[in-house]
Amino acid sequence: MSKQHFTYILTCLCLFVSCKEKKLPPHDFEQIKAKEELTIITLNSSTSYFIYKEEPMGYDYDLAQDFCDHHGLKLNVKVAENVKRLVEMLNNGEGDLIAYELPIQNELKDSVTYCGLQQVTHQVLVQQANKRDTIINDVTGLLGKEVYVEANTKYHQRLLNLDSELGGGIKIHTVNEDTITSEDLIEMVSTGKIKYTIADEYIAKLNRTYYRNINISLQVSFEQRSSWAVRKDAPKLAEALNEWFASNDNTPVYRSITKKYFELSKQPFEGDYEVPKNLPKGAISIYDELFKKHTKGTKYDWRFVAAICYHESRFQNNLTSWAGAAGIMGLMPRTAKSLGITSEDRMNPDLSIGAAIELLDRLDRIFKNVQGMPEREKFILAAYNAGNGHVNDAQALAKKYGANPYIWDGNVQKYLELKSNPEYYNDPVCKSGYFRGGETMKYINNVLSTIERFKKISP
Repeated sequence: MSKQHFTYILTCLCLFVSCKEKKLPPHDFEQIKAKEELTIITLNSSTSYFIYKEEPMGYDYDLAQDFCDHHGLKLNVKVAENVKRLVEMLNNGEGDLIAYELPIQNELKDSVTYCGLQQVTHQVLVQQANKRDTIINDVTGLLGKEVYVEANTKYHQRLLNLDSELGGGIKIHTVNEDTITSEDLIEMVSTGKIKYTIADEYIAKLNRTYYRNINISLQVSFEQRSSWAVRKDAPKLAEALNEWFASNDNTPVYRSITKKYFELSKQPFEGDYEVPKNLPKGAISIYDELFKKHTKGTKYDWRFVAAICYHESRFQNNLTSWAGAAGIMGLMPRTAKSLGITSEDRMNPDLSIGAAIELLDRLDRIFKNVQGMPEREKFILAAYNAGNGHVNDAQALAKKYGANPYIWDGNVQKYLELKSNPEYYNDPVCKSGYFRGGETMKYINNVLSTIERFKKISP
């Protein structure tokens, strides 16, 4: 959505809803319950729906799953390419519910029924908030400041309007590169490459869990209302969604879902490793013997596995990540099950390391066409961190655009990073959708650096 002018989107939606809609057979909540499954239509994004380590996630997805669990329904997911297609697919009968923050507009009220999750948000200024930074607390503080936004987006339009309201003076810089997204601009604020950008509040909130040195408190737009939606001929489904949300919007499950995406830190561990003083010389951790035991007879150096462990858990066995990865090897519940251990077994260091070795073997087979272990290890580490589906997508994109799908640096790595951009994750060759590839780049570099440090500690 952020790559299209907001007015253009509304125009397309209005043109669509003015067309004659085809008559569909009745498919309200009674039929959904009889079939025992609900199909949602959503968009790939960092907030609504994405796949991480082979597990489906997203704020809208998790809430829809909770609704289905409440009514004993199986949840199916269909992904649209853009907002216009959401409404089109819904009214074509391709799904039952738009589980995405659809803008509430009078032009759409004759075509859909807004229901379920409803949000009121704003556009906000994203600014760096380190110790010596001066925080802008009023829009007049933007006069004379350089603000970067994507060209021809609702953020650009709002900034133009705000500049006009203030009588001019905001230095507006538009980014026309197709590979730059609003979330990339937020990261650039965090790293100091630019000082200011504009984003929707909920997107800014999610990104603040990755970048703790940004401030998003200044609202720069009027309220923007959005909601889930169903077809006009599904009043019972709308009623059920409204009842569910009214009774569940403050339950522990709802609060935990909100906290998961908009509050819990997504930042990796910081700082370099220091060997605990109580360990003998040459030791890296209290689990060294387990690493050696499980890597014996394999192609993996035990310090390679130890480095993965270090960046998954810092050798702490009582941690669970925001996404649900747990144990010293950071295994996800679904991954653990596929490796033959229970969710609880992940907290057993011996079983966790053994399962991680099996996972490495699985990934080694998946990327067998990558020549040489030093090169293949980068693919394995990327898949361990992101899930092999996203790495496979990056390989497919590399092949499509003339790069080498079996070389990491400058080839597959480049296209994994581009998977945060709709132009690339909506490409037909991609099967796993949206992904924040930049986080995986940092992970690979950190693990490889730690391996070298561990080799010096324990030659």
